[in-house]
Amino acid sequence: MGAVALVSSVVLANPKNVILFIGDGMSTPQRMTADEFARKAGLPPLALNRLSHEATTRTCSANSLVTDSAAAATAIACGEKTNNGTIGMDTTTNRLTSVAVVAKECGKKVGIVTSVTINHATPAGFFGHRKSRGEGYGLGLDLLASGFDYFAGGGLFGHDDRRHREYRGDIYALAKEAGYTFAKCDRATFDALKPGSGKVWYVAAESCLPYAIDAKDWKDTPTLAELTAKGIELLDNPHGFFMMVEGGKIDWAGHANDAATNLRDVLALDEAVRVALDFKAKNPNTLIVVTGDHETGGMTMGFGGTGYAFYMERLANQKCSADSLSYYIRTRKPTAFDELKPFLSENFGFKFEGSGASDPMVLTSVEKDELQRAFEHDLKLAKAGKKDNEAYDATKITRLPTAVKNVLSHKCGIGWTSGAHTALPVLTTAEGPGADRFFGFLDNTDIAKILKDLVK
Repeated sequence: MGAVALVSSVVLANPKNVILFIGDGMSTPQRMTADEFARKAGLPPLALNRLSHEATTRTCSANSLVTDSAAAATAIACGEKTNNGTIGMDTTTNRLTSVAVVAKECGKKVGIVTSVTINHATPAGFFGHRKSRGEGYGLGLDLLASGFDYFAGGGLFGHDDRRHREYRGDIYALAKEAGYTFAKCDRATFDALKPGSGKVWYVAAESCLPYAIDAKDWKDTPTLAELTAKGIELLDNPHGFFMMVEGGKIDWAGHANDAATNLRDVLALDEAVRVALDFKAKNPNTLIVVTGDHETGGMTMGFGGTGYAFYMERLANQKCSADSLSYYIRTRKPTAFDELKPFLSENFGFKFEGSGASDPMVLTSVEKDELQRAFEHDLKLAKAGKKDNEAYDATKITRLPTAVKNVLSHKCGIGWTSGAHTALPVLTTAEGPGADRFFGFLDNTDIAKILKDLVK
């Protein structure tokens, strides 16, 4: 009986440390596409897909079957549904309490890490209380009021919004006054941070971290995995910690239907998960949970043009994001499609001459015509002085970047149904003490309810 009781107590013990990973826009198709790509590239299978427990997770918001990131983050962080666009409040704007706040009140240190702006919807769901996710400055004030111990990732949008009704000064300056060790785009300072630095806020990029596919090296900007490792180093203490890590640009690449860019940011998140697993190997009283807030893009693993075939390895031909292609066109201003062919060959693997029967990257006449027409359409817009909307999830009026992405996706066997979010359930996986509570079919609010219980 004694041995049985001992085993039972170990199983039921709450974790000392909890690390929650959220892939924004990441559901099963994104996880499995990246996994298949890794296999074909000779890389290890994704660690985030191989945690010991898993649950299918419903994502709807209070007012829509298709959630936005604000409502989803509020559900995951606080355990209650709210309307799309709302952060840390219920449908009647009552303030909600997040698992991060509960952990802090229980004596744990708390960290928030993201690859996008630190007051973007997902990270803000753990410290913010605003009716609108667009209230950047107000969310900055909420960030400071949280008193959390470690913030790292992109900058804070609207950090010096003098028009805000609660304006008290630049949020960055206020952070220093509040006692934060604050540094922006200073790799040497980041590397030198050690336990005992007090509360830390590191701005790794003015806006967001680059897409993983666009980062030629990471000498000046820490990776998401490095930001995670530093967080663990600074937060680890006898009372334990809670840390949320977001792979935010998975969502952006999903909005863009950019498969190669999407999967590489999933791989970047997986590297951060591996950092956490390495820490867990030495600290078994650590719980790791990986989930998504919603699916973005309606990605499907299968396209009619390839039948039952799936060619993930062809995505290795893409060397930059579609955003980089758009930037190249804006800055180089090509006046003939032939001027773009070298860039498309080098960065997307397209071949404009040869036999497609022997080389799948040789463009068919139909594909060439599609790209040519898209270029001519965009050239007319440029000559007319019309500028595209630069928002990552906006309806684009330019056509060439979309045509390039579509041609490559179709050659690989990937389909897309939307440029927005979908209601597809996401996959939640977990490893460590309490992981057995993540099973079956969960609502996203259940994640917060379980974690709130476990961090006490």
